Amino acid sequence: MNVVVVESPAKAKTINKYLGGDYVVLASYGHVRDLPPKDGSVRPDEDFAMSWDVDAKSSKRLSDIAEAVKKADRLILATDPDREGEAISWHVLEVLQKKRVLKDAQVQRVVFNAITKSAVTEAMKSPRDLDMELVEAYLARRALDYLVGFTLSPVLWRKLPGSRSAGRVQSVALRLIVDRELEIERFQTQEYWTVEADMASGGESFVARMVKHQGKRLTKFDLADETSAMAAKAAVEGASFKVASVEKKPGKRAPAPPFTTSTLQQEAARKLGFSAQRTMQAAQKLYEGVDIGGETVGLITYMRTDGVQAAPEAIDEARQVIGGIYGREYVPEQARLYRTKAKNAQEAHEAIRPTSLARNPGSLRLDGDLGRLYELIWKRMIASQMESARIERTTIELESADGQTGLRATGQVILFDGYLAVYEEGRDDPDDEESGRLPLVKEGAEARVAAARAAQHFTEPPPRYSEASLVKKMEELGIGRPSTYASILTVLRDRAYVRMEKNRFIPEDKGRLVTAFLEQFFRRYVEYDFTAALEEKLDQVSAGDLDWKVLLRDFWQDFQAAVGEISELRVTNVLDALNDALGPHIFPERADGTDPRACPTCGTGRLSLKTGKFGAFIGCSNYPECRYTRPIAQPDGEEADAANGDRELGTDPETGLVVFLKSGRFGPYVQLGEGDKPKRSSLPKTWSPAAMDLEKGLRLLRLPREVGDHPEDGKPILAGIGRYGPFVQHDGTYANLENVDEVFEVGLNRAVALLAEKKAGGKGRRGEAAALKELGAHPADGAPVRVLSGRYGPYIKHGSTNANIPRGGDPQAITLEQAVALLAEREAKGGGKKPAKKAAKPKAEKPAKAAAEKKAPAKKAAAKKPAAKKPAAKKAAAS
Repeated sequence: MNVVVVESPAKAKTINKYLGGDYVVLASYGHVRDLPPKDGSVRPDEDFAMSWDVDAKSSKRLSDIAEAVKKADRLILATDPDREGEAISWHVLEVLQKKRVLKDAQVQRVVFNAITKSAVTEAMKSPRDLDMELVEAYLARRALDYLVGFTLSPVLWRKLPGSRSAGRVQSVALRLIVDRELEIERFQTQEYWTVEADMASGGESFVARMVKHQGKRLTKFDLADETSAMAAKAAVEGASFKVASVEKKPGKRAPAPPFTTSTLQQEAARKLGFSAQRTMQAAQKLYEGVDIGGETVGLITYMRTDGVQAAPEAIDEARQVIGGIYGREYVPEQARLYRTKAKNAQEAHEAIRPTSLARNPGSLRLDGDLGRLYELIWKRMIASQMESARIERTTIELESADGQTGLRATGQVILFDGYLAVYEEGRDDPDDEESGRLPLVKEGAEARVAAARAAQHFTEPPPRYSEASLVKKMEELGIGRPSTYASILTVLRDRAYVRMEKNRFIPEDKGRLVTAFLEQFFRRYVEYDFTAALEEKLDQVSAGDLDWKVLLRDFWQDFQAAVGEISELRVTNVLDALNDALGPHIFPERADGTDPRACPTCGTGRLSLKTGKFGAFIGCSNYPECRYTRPIAQPDGEEADAANGDRELGTDPETGLVVFLKSGRFGPYVQLGEGDKPKRSSLPKTWSPAAMDLEKGLRLLRLPREVGDHPEDGKPILAGIGRYGPFVQHDGTYANLENVDEVFEVGLNRAVALLAEKKAGGKGRRGEAAALKELGAHPADGAPVRVLSGRYGPYIKHGSTNANIPRGGDPQAITLEQAVALLAEREAKGGGKKPAKKAAKPKAEKPAKAAAEKKAPAKKAAAKKPAAKKPAAKKAAAS
């Protein structure tokens, strides 16, 4: 008997059908072991010995594999064809060797790039041994990520309260986002003008732009103001022109190669609006297989790759499909061959492509993300083997009779669309290239000015990074590896170091603080060149050119010394350095020229960065006499005045109380009246304090808003803004709204539909929470222990006891042992299930400060324990 081990059950089921009765295919469900999230899992003093833990679920699966191997003649490790896949095979083999179940069984490793019958059966004919160089590259990367994360993060917690974590690649990606924000803030807008004219020659009109004025070629900023622009416009209007030259240049545009992991993530972000994580999840399902006509078929090749080359049979099939659908003129004379630019040839696998191009996206009828992503991959592969597009660029030069004024018209026309009939690569910042056809004009012909106009422009700062442009930048710099980008960007969002607005990354103050801290005290480890050089060394390990222990020793020696130096610093030293580094951001110049660090309340104190148990904020040096505080970010001008100083918005006509706009440590809020416990409501992030008025303030203070009675039971449906954003709520079921404005506009029909969708998704009423993970039986009574998704986030449930997962912890990474300890801690405090009526009773959102104080214990717990690792069942590399 032959036992085959793969990662996923879907993959196992499909491959079992291909191989027949002599084979038993079992799934490991991803990584079966991982480094425990605690100190000592990697021990530099023992030559980087590593301890591995097997979680409860993996233990059962490994037992099943071990039981099957006892009766087997051959063990075939058929995990994915990359470094992570090699590592999973190594982990499985290590466990089986420790269990001593292999005996005389032959151990072989096979890889296939697609889950099709032909690919799998061919792979079985060419087994090999485990590639230990790839395994060692994985071990080196895992050790580095662990050592950086579990060494730097505690330093952050001690020196910069409120920070969550640091990571070898994560922190460098964050620095990219912060550096771009600094570029934008430093950018000085510059005014410039252009002059255009509607021209006519031989009866047809066209638009030309001024390129020459007073006998001199114009540069971008030569027309710097309205006066000079109007003078140039008058010169155009008063001149007579002739066509000085007409130049036509034929050209070609070649298609882009098939997708790699990085380019797939970029294009899916541009064209489909997918995050990197969403792209990889859909691609994983397409790779593992989709049911087509009662048979599970892998629709694309392996989706973690740096390679752009395609198999010869795939290229031949593409050419046949192109000829059949588009015609022979769209098939180039010779097949297009692409070469990978990846430095590490061992990881440069075949490009991402359909396993069969005959499977037209329209004929498959895939739903949702799978259908949209498959169509993108199919079109890209087809286009990569099509004929180039033929274009003609035309330039018409016009000159005045006195030679002092010149105009230029440019146009581009597609003579043959070629691959553009199928696909055109997206761009983050498309240029303004003229694409229209120009009329046929003759050299020497008269040209008349029909109308002229001057237009004002301003230079713009570089755009913030989108997911696509950030992935592209990281790949260009050699930071991380494409297979890790999705998890890196997800961590930055989960840690609240960044936020997304209009699909662009904006650093939060917390992220800027962490970056400033690392740049001040660990600068080498967030430098782009250093991180890229470390990636190259990891590539050398996988290529067999560098010993992985040598790499770790060299890194740890310098890194440990740097950490030791910083550990001796006092928090005040750190804050002083950050005050200087972040000065322009946290203390921007005031419009009236006064000292930006002077306290606006007491007038004598100095503002500086301070830290508390809830994170960093700006406070007065005269504390406790002066209790002025504000968030770190401070807008300029009128917004600064609105944010810093309290102001009255008006009087509530219902109560007669004054409505105030105030600024606290956790941001701006509105308050109704004075007294011990006045009603308050925090401003949504998208609302500007400067734009606040009485009407907006009252709308916030009167939340939650009653939408209407539910038609099924007559109970009220409420709309409000909570900790997780805007929502509608009915009888304990909460459904998210798309934006804050919808809270005040959502109608009864829309609310009922959203609540029904939420219930259908299994995350509605409390007590019906969706199970995120089954941990197994509790050792004390055998009752199940589960990780559930609750209204306030994931939690652990055993019987009537609920225990919170520490902030920053990954619910998928929680083990049974950790869960039992958290439950015991909860029970020791007298914790049990709270009465349902308290949770279900709708209340207005509490002020940010009160909410933060209420959650303080969870924050404290997170600071005591390192952040939990990524899910064991996933393959995304730690960063």
